[in-house]
Amino acid sequence: MGTIRTPGRGAGEVARRTGTSRSIHRLAAEELTEAFRFYRREAGLRMAQRFLDEFEHIARLVERQPELGTPAGADRRSYPLHDFPYSLIYTTDERGLRVLVVRHQHRDPTHGEGRR
Repeated sequence: MGTIRTPGRGAGEVARRTGTSRSIHRLAAEELTEAFRFYRREAGLRMAQRFLDEFEHIARLVERQPELGTPAGADRRSYPLHDFPYSLIYTTDERGLRVLVVRHQHRDPTHGEGRR
């Protein structure tokens, strides 16, 4: 059973997921929380929850089919959220999916490059 920290149900709460293991880099979790808070502040809780739901949807999708993402460097892939200007940068191995960066698409494309 994998775990991932999700700000949608309160920052720091751990949501448990079945299937392969999933983890999120500490800085990616901070980026996710920052984006969630931005949408909550600027557009309301409903929009913030939509953002988090989309993140979860894409994370589950690439967890099941990691090859869907576009190659983005050494053993990394990128997959965009559909309704928000963010992409997940991730890697997979025998332990499962590892979300390395939750990157705004207008941010420096090298942001988070050194994360493992």
